[in-house]
Amino acid sequence: MDSGFTLWLFAVSIGASALGGMLGMASGIFIVPILTMFGHIDIHTAVGAGIVSVIACSCAAAAPFLEERLTNVRLAIVLETATTAGALTGVLLAGVIPVPVLFFLFAVILLLSAQQMLAKRGEIVFRSGENGRWASLHSSYPDRVLGREVSYQVDRLRLGMILMYGAGLISALLGIGSGVLKIPAMDTALRLPIKVSSATSNFMIGVTAAASAGAYFMRGNIVTAVAGPVALGSVIGAIAGARILMVVSNDKLRLFFIVVLIALAIQMLLAAFGIQLIKNTA
Repeated sequence: MDSGFTLWLFAVSIGASALGGMLGMASGIFIVPILTMFGHIDIHTAVGAGIVSVIACSCAAAAPFLEERLTNVRLAIVLETATTAGALTGVLLAGVIPVPVLFFLFAVILLLSAQQMLAKRGEIVFRSGENGRWASLHSSYPDRVLGREVSYQVDRLRLGMILMYGAGLISALLGIGSGVLKIPAMDTALRLPIKVSSATSNFMIGVTAAASAGAYFMRGNIVTAVAGPVALGSVIGAIAGARILMVVSNDKLRLFFIVVLIALAIQMLLAAFGIQLIKNTA
């Protein structure tokens, strides 16, 4: 593999991981299509590199997110149990539902999520000493843009768990990261600030990816020549994405995420009808 292609992999992974790190999504959802369509890399090798990228992205962004108290670790552990259960169900159902139908349903879910995130809502805060049903999960974080401490409380946890189960189910059926569904679920159901949703999702996707990385390695799908530059670029990109998230307002971040949701929904609709804008000629 020549040095020019290695540098291209490195540059691509920086950009994709910066975007994924900022939005709290699995960077593999951007990296895998780029590697297959433009790098003409085998899909299995691309997915293996994407898994490595997700782990690197999550680990690199973990420190700044934890330092700024954006990641709600206790909530992440609770929600991850539902996501894992959904993923296991998805593995059992794999092959039962036609792939075009899954793509269409996924596109509809993404569009509905975007519509819900567009809805205006007030910021939910809690007073000092206030107790709620899920008081142990309540927290706060310092918002640099607002210049003050933002307190928030976890609401409708049962609904959030159901949506997390669905996110794990769909991600397993389609073989994609579930971060794109976790963040709308935390934003609309749990009513969390978008920055907290992104940081907590970033923590969760790293745990999920680490659990599946071993299987990809045993299958020989993690090729060092590809995964190495991708991992290194992902670390740099994730740190950059985390820094950007801290200085961007919640409203701008939500709007940016909605644009990404709509773009991915269009991509899924095209896939559902067998339309490819860019064909792989490899």
